[in-house]
Amino acid sequence: MSVGRAVGLLLGVAADAVLGDPRKYHPVAGFGRVAAAVERKVYRDHRAAGAAHTATLVGGAVLAGIAVERLGKRSPVLQALTTAAATWVVLGGSSLADEGTAMGRELNGGDLAAARRRLPHLCGREPARLDTMGLAKATVESVAENTSDAVVAPLFWGAVAGVPGLLGYRAANTLDAMVGHRSERYRRFGWAAARLDDLANLVPARLAALLTAAGAPVVGGSSGEAWRAWRRDAAAHPSPNAGQVEAAFAGALEIRLGGRTVYSHGAEDRPVLGHGRNPDAGHVTRAVELSRVVGASAAAVSAVLALLRPRRAARRRTSA
Repeated sequence: MSVGRAVGLLLGVAADAVLGDPRKYHPVAGFGRVAAAVERKVYRDHRAAGAAHTATLVGGAVLAGIAVERLGKRSPVLQALTTAAATWVVLGGSSLADEGTAMGRELNGGDLAAARRRLPHLCGREPARLDTMGLAKATVESVAENTSDAVVAPLFWGAVAGVPGLLGYRAANTLDAMVGHRSERYRRFGWAAARLDDLANLVPARLAALLTAAGAPVVGGSSGEAWRAWRRDAAAHPSPNAGQVEAAFAGALEIRLGGRTVYSHGAEDRPVLGHGRNPDAGHVTRAVELSRVVGASAAAVSAVLALLRPRRAARRRTSA
């Protein structure tokens, strides 16, 4: 059955690359609407309410995944198809590349107003306060972080836990995007969603940074600088995971990221990642190319991991 899972992951990656996100009735958007409705019912300004909200929604996604996984166990072909469908639904690599490419085009053409309108499609920064360099920096950071969150992490969890891993991870990551903020409303209610997302991304973020360093030369970048920036700067970032891949991207592209970051709920002074020049439109384009390379590498790694896991489990049962 491991072959079915591995093939399904690769088919899902191919579907994301060729078809992009579902144009209508996207399941992740539907999950977001359900999550918002549940939030309206259970919201209280404390951690317990947020933990219940997170457990209910993520648990529901995992249970749905278990049901689909059991259906797929009837045959390797069915497992491949169900895994492929789930992978296609949860991956965001194609849409991330499309938005990053469009932003690079707006910046390269000097259309600052259009670039500011597009930025909210990528991240929660305050675009009106950003100049061309600030928009380029915000875009590269978003492309880096989302390469880990929307591509590497779901593939990792799909390889490790199949459809329940794919759906459970996407549910946790979506909730973090919705309520895992440091705003006054969500500082306590969103704590559980943010911590769960941190936990789910501990391994994938570091895998994404490693793949970034390995793939840097493909886009004319530096593996050595990616490795050094990752090891030197990542731990200073306020996020235990985002800093890993952002630092690796900064080193790979030989630019500086971080510094003062302005959100709608306030500003944060973050450490500088990397020692290069300030990013521009060209670095945005190269960041998108690097994201594609990392995504392709992650697909191969996840397929191999899916093939190897049952063998390790069989050896453990034999030794027991």
